[in-house]
Amino acid sequence: MTMHVDGNAVAAALGFDVSVLKLTCGSCARVGPFAEHLVYDSGPGIVVRCAGCGEITARMVRTDTEIWLDLRGSQSVRVPLPAEA
Repeated sequence: MTMHVDGNAVAAALGFDVSVLKLTCGSCARVGPFAEHLVYDSGPGIVVRCAGCGEITARMVRTDTEIWLDLRGSQSVRVPLPAEA
């Protein structure tokens, strides 16, 4: 049985808080916070799946020098900007 964690587990690998991101699934068009996605991180990379339909929305591999991020399974990724003072 493969165990998953929530999307917050990706924050350490990326180096920033991903909880503010919203992904739109390329398969079912579900829009949801990154934190709700299912993250499988027991392999050499990380696989992120839609919490609605289970399809892959993102893949990530981190090396010593760079991060490879594949978002082919997502229709879009929204990153909110901080409010201006």
